[in-house]
Amino acid sequence: MGESVEEATITKWFVKTGDTVEEDTPLLEIATDKVDSEIPSPVAGIVESVLFKVDDKVVVGSVIAIINTDATAINSPKQELIAEKKELHETVLPPKSQANASGRFYSPLVKSVAKQEGVSTEELDNISGSGEGGRLRKEDVVKYIANRKSSPASSAPVSTPQPKMDVPKVLSSSGDEIIEMDRMRKLIADHMVMSKQVSPHVTGFIEADVTHLVLWRERNKVAFEKRYGAKLTYMPVFTEVTAKALRDFPMINSSVDGTKIIVRKNVNVGIAVALPNGNLIVPVIKNTDSFNLGGLATEIQSLANKARTNKLSPDDVQGGTFTITNFGTFKNTTGTPIINQPQVAILATGTIEKKPAVLELPTGDVIAIRHKIILSLTYDHRIIDGSLGGTFLRRIADYLENFDINTAI
Repeated sequence: MGESVEEATITKWFVKTGDTVEEDTPLLEIATDKVDSEIPSPVAGIVESVLFKVDDKVVVGSVIAIINTDATAINSPKQELIAEKKELHETVLPPKSQANASGRFYSPLVKSVAKQEGVSTEELDNISGSGEGGRLRKEDVVKYIANRKSSPASSAPVSTPQPKMDVPKVLSSSGDEIIEMDRMRKLIADHMVMSKQVSPHVTGFIEADVTHLVLWRERNKVAFEKRYGAKLTYMPVFTEVTAKALRDFPMINSSVDGTKIIVRKNVNVGIAVALPNGNLIVPVIKNTDSFNLGGLATEIQSLANKARTNKLSPDDVQGGTFTITNFGTFKNTTGTPIINQPQVAILATGTIEKKPAVLELPTGDVIAIRHKIILSLTYDHRIIDGSLGGTFLRRIADYLENFDINTAI
């Protein structure tokens, strides 16, 4: 499930007690804060018992079902299964030693979110939990932050004040269609509201001449696909130059923890992917600067395919230190994206268009047709000022404009 994932929600069971399953038969679907995953059976046999229901939140490591690998076995008596479920459940309850001073247990994930957003222990103690037995979950803290009507407790870091938020009452009219947000859309909505409350957003723009890059791609796209089995898009190049620029400007590759700045050791670039249902997810390329163009192309295509077919693992979407989103996919000129917390900046790439441009030649200025793109960088003004943000964006544009048309594939 990934190191930072502590629990998941069961969203669907594909089997029931008494069903015969083969190895790798899909058993159930689970959802974390990041992704939905289909879980296959590790063995062949008969489903003897299902220990949790749909919508139950289950701690990682819990036994969720029993499969009898002896096909001739008889299902255990019902009372024995009930006792067994109780015993299994008790084994995954948090030890008292992990409880707060008030006696209430908070997971490391909840504590981390609370610390980052300036939520005091006293505030946590007063938040209603939606988990089993009133346990406080990450979603409860995020919702509390989004709807908090007063400033944080005095012990909270002064760098993350939470403004009062008055949500207007919206009434529907006759004939209006009312659509309930799905689970992922609710998470996205909470995350976006939280990001705007936490970080003062500033967006800068720059136009880059990518004529050399366009010509290089046209010359090499057929041979590239034959060699790597992946289509040659512009995104691998955008990702490569962004990773180089992040090494040039480490402060952009950081996070804010109260009044502390955490400069990340690794460059892990996330690529925003639009899903068929209209939602958005951000798979992460770990150690992005260790890949060549071919490796980036295959990795980006693999992650995008897994995202669109619901095959991403929770680990595929964790650990990002910077995000790129491509408005050009939708033929948009540019955009002003929202920072993907706890990162401090996000790059948007627009569509590439032919434009007339003035070129300075030794013989004089001429007007020529060039391929241009508008890049935008949204950054967290708590730690990134205009000088740093603008210089970083200029460096990315320089790398693109100076792309070597003879780059080997």
